[in-house]
Amino acid sequence: MSAAKTKAQGIIDDNAVAVFSKSYCPYCKATKALLSDKGAKFYTIELDQVDDGAAIQDALEEMTSQRSVPNIFIAHKHIGGNSDLQAQKSKLEEMLKDAGAL
Repeated sequence: MSAAKTKAQGIIDDNAVAVFSKSYCPYCKATKALLSDKGAKFYTIELDQVDDGAAIQDALEEMTSQRSVPNIFIAHKHIGGNSDLQAQKSKLEEMLKDAGAL
């Protein structure tokens, strides 16, 4: 397994909610705002601000078939991107509670 894939999997495994993001991405900002509004504890890694960000993004694509950011995991399960998260707004609080992120 590549170092980037190991790092990505470690972030997913170690955090109830993990957001793989880019600092300038408006969809990432919307995701982080929604999670913050819900009071969720979540881990964010800004892929444009870490040396191995491109490699992590490649690894995430291998793992999830999703290349775009944000790439969101709740309770170690791949949720998808911002539109997927927004679509689950009604269930989000329950998902976050179940994940131990509230």
